[in-house]
Amino acid sequence: MGTTYLIAIDLVAVSILTFGLYFPRHRRRDLVVAFLGVNVGVLAVATMLGSSDIGAGLGLGLFGVLSIIRLRSDEIAQHEVAYYFAALALGLIAGLSTTPTILGTSLMALVLLALFAGDHPRLFGSYRQQLIQLDVAITDEKALEAHLAQMLHADIRKASVKNLNLVNDTTLVEVRYQVTSNAPAASLPTTLVARR
Repeated sequence: MGTTYLIAIDLVAVSILTFGLYFPRHRRRDLVVAFLGVNVGVLAVATMLGSSDIGAGLGLGLFGVLSIIRLRSDEIAQHEVAYYFAALALGLIAGLSTTPTILGTSLMALVLLALFAGDHPRLFGSYRQQLIQLDVAITDEKALEAHLAQMLHADIRKASVKNLNLVNDTTLVEVRYQVTSNAPAASLPTTLVARR
């Protein structure tokens, strides 16, 4: 009965993680499948390891191996890595426990609470990071920041030039900024490459 209860707690926790936190905030459907699959797979393996004489050492080794897996074909953002790690942790906490405990349940709740707070849209909600391709080569740092501030309607916190091409007159820059006004979508430049 204890194992069934732990599995139920894990399924509720990963559902909150995936459908209550991640998807409403980021809307990336493919990672919903990944989080659920990783969690349930780790839960199944950890439950088998926990019920055998192999012990927790192998389980922690498995956790270490799984935590470094990244799909090379598709880059994921740092916040998505955190969700992956949380799905792994929830599965391991539930799977390696033999009986439900207040500590295990509290740790699962703590993982969810950390992601709820750390990834909340209101936490640094006006800060952005983008990779921008400018159709002009700007060599002066102050002039680059002024150009970006005018284009993005923002206070530039850091601008890091990734590629400066004087022949083709382009600048590729990673910019971190704080939005100061809501500019209409139509007025945004077409030179934006990616948002993180």
